[in-house]
Amino acid sequence: MADEKRMLSTFNRLTLVARHLSPNGLSRSPAALISTRRCQSSFATQNLTSNHRRNMYRIEERGAPNTLEHRVYFRNEFGPISPFHDIPLFANHEQKVFNMVVEVPRWTNAKMEICKEEPLNPIKQDVKKGKLRFVANCFPHHGYIWNYGALPQTWENPNIVDERTGCKGDNDPIDVCEIGHRVAKRGDVIQVKVLGTIALIDEGETDWKVMAIDVNDPLASQLNNIEDVEKHMPGFMNATVEWFRIYKIPDGKPPNEFAFNGEAKPREFALEVIEETHEHWKKMVAGQVDCHGVNSTCVSAEGAPCKVSISEAQEIVKKCPELSDGPIIENEVDKWHYSHLQK
Repeated sequence: MADEKRMLSTFNRLTLVARHLSPNGLSRSPAALISTRRCQSSFATQNLTSNHRRNMYRIEERGAPNTLEHRVYFRNEFGPISPFHDIPLFANHEQKVFNMVVEVPRWTNAKMEICKEEPLNPIKQDVKKGKLRFVANCFPHHGYIWNYGALPQTWENPNIVDERTGCKGDNDPIDVCEIGHRVAKRGDVIQVKVLGTIALIDEGETDWKVMAIDVNDPLASQLNNIEDVEKHMPGFMNATVEWFRIYKIPDGKPPNEFAFNGEAKPREFALEVIEETHEHWKKMVAGQVDCHGVNSTCVSAEGAPCKVSISEAQEIVKKCPELSDGPIIENEVDKWHYSHLQK
C-alpha cells in the first residue's frame, strides 16, 4: 500500500508539472504565454498535443466481444482507472483542448458506452430487453457517422432543469461527435477542439451533442467554430441533425426532438455547457448531490471519497472474465432501413 501511495503521489506531481510545461517539455516564460494566447484562436501554428499524450492510456478488454459480459477497461501507466472520473476533462485548459473518450468508432453499429453503474466505469454495450443494442442503418447512413464518445469529468445533472432547454439532464457524461478524417479505435483518448453543440431532447431529457475535431486532424486549423463546418464540410451538420432525428424510428419510436429547432450553437455556447457540466460532475463525484446510480469508484479523481488503491482496482478488473473469442455479429445488423423516408 505504501508503494502504491508513493506511485500515486509521483503521478499527481507529474500531472501538476505537466500543466506548467510547453509541449516540448521546457518551462514557459511570460512572453511565451502571451504568444500562446495570441494564437489561441487559430490553432494553426502550434502542435497542441504530443505523441506521448495519445499513448498515456490503453485499454484492457475482458470477456468475449459481442456478449453481455464484454468490458473495456482503461489503464494508465500505474494501473486501472475510471475513464469517467480519472481521465481529466482538459488536455490543455488554457487553450480549451479537451480529452475525449472514444466509445464508438465511425461506421460501426454497436452502441457502446461508459457504464455509469459499475466500478471503474468500463465501456460496455448497451442492452435492450436482454439483447445487445445496435443502432440501425437509416438509409443513407451506415452506423455512426462520426467517432462518437464522451467528455470525461462531465455530468448532465438529472436533478435540475437546464434553463436553455427546459429539460433535466440525462444522467450521462456529455456526448461528443468527433468529425475528423481518421476512424478512431474504441477506447482511444484523443484531444479535441470544440466547435459547437446541438441539444437533443431524448425522451424528455437534455442530451447535449458536442461537435468537435481531433486537434491533429488536417482540417483542425480551419475549423474554429460551428459555421466553419458547413464551409469546409458542406451538408455535414444537416446530416448530423437528421441522423439523431431518425435513428430510433426503426425501433418503433417517433422522431427525436431538439431544442432550438435543431440549430447548432457556437463554440462559446458549447464551452459554457461543458464548464457547467464539469461543475455538476465535481459535486456528484464528491457525493454532494443525488448521483442517480452513478458509480464514483475511481483511483485519483480530486475530491472523490470512493477512491480505491491500484491493487483494489486490479481486483475489480480481474472479477471480469478474461478476454476470449466471441460470436460473429448477425447479418441483421447490416440491414438498411427506409421507414423514415415513407410519406
